[in-house]
Order: sequence, then C-alpha cells, then structure tokens
Amino acid sequence: MKLLRITAQGLDLFKDDLDICFYTTQRVSDDAKNGLYPLFSNIYLNPAKAFIGVNASGKTSVLRVILLALGILRNDPINHLETKDILGNSKKVTLNIYFYSLSGEVCRLETIITASEKNTEVYYRITEERLWTKLCNTVLSRKHLTDFEDCEPIAVRSMKEDFLSDDVSIIIAYNRKWDEHLDIASLLSFTNTNILPVSEVVPSYIVEYLDPTIETLYFDKKGGKTLIHLKFKGREEITLNNPAELNLYLSSGTIKGIATFSMAGNILKSGGYLVVDELENHFNKEIVGTLIRFFMDSSLNQNGGTLIFTTHYPEILDEFDRNDCIYIMRNRDGITAENLSNILKRNDIKKSDAYQSGFLEGTVPAYDAYLRLKKSMAASIQEADE
Repeated sequence: MKLLRITAQGLDLFKDDLDICFYTTQRVSDDAKNGLYPLFSNIYLNPAKAFIGVNASGKTSVLRVILLALGILRNDPINHLETKDILGNSKKVTLNIYFYSLSGEVCRLETIITASEKNTEVYYRITEERLWTKLCNTVLSRKHLTDFEDCEPIAVRSMKEDFLSDDVSIIIAYNRKWDEHLDIASLLSFTNTNILPVSEVVPSYIVEYLDPTIETLYFDKKGGKTLIHLKFKGREEITLNNPAELNLYLSSGTIKGIATFSMAGNILKSGGYLVVDELENHFNKEIVGTLIRFFMDSSLNQNGGTLIFTTHYPEILDEFDRNDCIYIMRNRDGITAENLSNILKRNDIKKSDAYQSGFLEGTVPAYDAYLRLKKSMAASIQEADE
C-alpha cells in the first residue's frame, strides 16, 4: 500500500483545504528517475517529503494530519491515535485518502469524522465513509490518477454494522481481502526528548557512524529488567538500568541518530513511512543529508520507503533536485501548505536562496517584527544598566 494523496476539509487550524501529494506532479526526466520510486506506468513517488516554515507555521500540524490518515489506513481506532487531537472540536472533518494497492488498484477512501463529548472527553466518530477503486491500467496520465468522478463506490459505510467500531474505517475489510500492511514509524513524540527506544540490537554500523568512540551498545533483559551495556573504546563497560541515563554518556545527536537511523533501516526494508518532526534537531547538516540521500537512492530504497519530515533550515532543501516534494508552510489567519512547484517552475533554481530571499513570501520573519524585537531588547538592556 502506497500513499498517493491526502486531502482534508474542515480542520479548525487550517485556513484552506489541505492537499498533499506523494506522487510527482512535475515532469520526470530520465535523469531524475534514479531518485524516485516507480509505481506503475508513468507514475512515480517522491521518497522524501519536506515541510518547511518559520516557527508556528503549522509544520507539526500537517504531520499530525498525515499520521492520522496513515493510522486510519492501518485500521487503527481514531480515538487511540496519538495525533487525534489535530481534529480538535471540528464539527465535521472530511478526509480523502488516495492510495495504491498491491491488488493493482488505485483507491480513494473518503472518511467523514465528527466530534462529540463522551465521559467529559472528546470522542471522534466516523459518520460516513465510502471506498472507490479502479484498475491501474485505466489511468491514462497523472492528471487522472486521483479522478474518481465516473466511478461508483465499491463499499459504503452502514451504521448497522454492529461488528465495526464507529471509530475504525471500513478499509479494514479491504486490507484483509488483499493482505495489505502499512509500516509506520514516528519520532513525533521524541522531537524535544531524547530517549532511545528499547531494542535488543543496535546495529554497530549506525553507532560507528554517529560516534566512533563507542565500541559496543546493546540491551539485555534479565529478571524482567532491561539492562543497557555501553562500552567506549579503551574503557570499562558501563551498565545502565534506564534508557534516560544514556544522556549522561552520549550526545543528544547520537541518541536521536541511533533511533532515527534504526527506524529508517526498518522502513527502507518494509517500504513504509518514517515521520520526523524538526529533522535537523540535534543533527549536523551532513547527518541530515545522509538520511535524505538514503531514501532517494533507488539502489538502497528498493521498496519505496518514504521519509516525511519538517525543518526550519532552508539549506536542507538543496538536497532535493525537485520542487514537487517540498511544501511551504505558512500561518496567516490559519495554516496553509503550498507545494513549491506551484511557485518555482524550474528545478534548477537554488531552493535555499529562494526561501531566504523572501521571494516565497511568509518564509522568513517579518523585518518590522525584527526591528521591534531589537528596539525592545535594547531598551530592556539599557534599563538594566541604569
């Protein structure tokens, strides 16, 4: 199962309807194909998706929408999803999730969600749902990939389906029929917290890349407790009882790197989705570039794994040859996400320069706000001196 597109209407935080494409919308030249994942015919997926914007521009919010859609496709109950809060108290949210199935079909799942109060908490319920499918060989061009206007739904949600929880999608029946699976790895909750998820094995090649002074790092379970064994070259082994104690010995970048690259390895194998908020957080530019290049290397990413991330730093955008895999986030009376290919028609323009120059509008802090900040800080400093 591969995501093609997500649209969302009715979300309180968003100014306009959200529309995120995961397939290429620009022309694909022969030279560009090595950095893309071929799906069928002339349809290619972008294996890395970037969302960039200033602070409070809505970057994390758009990741929550994507994770919500992925969770629905994976049959997760909406009320059990970590990202359900993106729905807020919206009276009616309509999600359209377009995906490619291993059955050789292009599918559209329309899910309408409402909020109500249950036991003093917000409870989300799917009130309407429809599923459309069409064979891939009927898709004549990218323009018609997600067009289902002439199709009839193959499944419609019935409120009489007592066997199905009202917060679980009808996609569960389709997934069972075609044995569809979706692998999702999210580091959203670890954006500002560095705790290494407990694992029996930490690949040595990842540890060596991040910190060559480490000789071994592994987990061992004894008597119901997990012990962490850490050994630096030329030193005695250290045994820890709590993953949080690793912060005393390893840098935050090393800890986040181990978690991120371990998850990336699994996602590259399964062809799933890795979601990272503020990818550059605790990493230097080369480590960020390495991760992005791994996903865009077709010899390494043979199963179509996808990296979805947010960033503040425009320099990271120069890792991309294409514009259609980048979204510019803004928050002016509501969040908007605009595909860079709609603004920059040419891929050969340096993306970081266009972003930093202010040409894209709303992508750098306003100059008048900077002047007010400088003036206020100067006044505050002068008062302290007096």
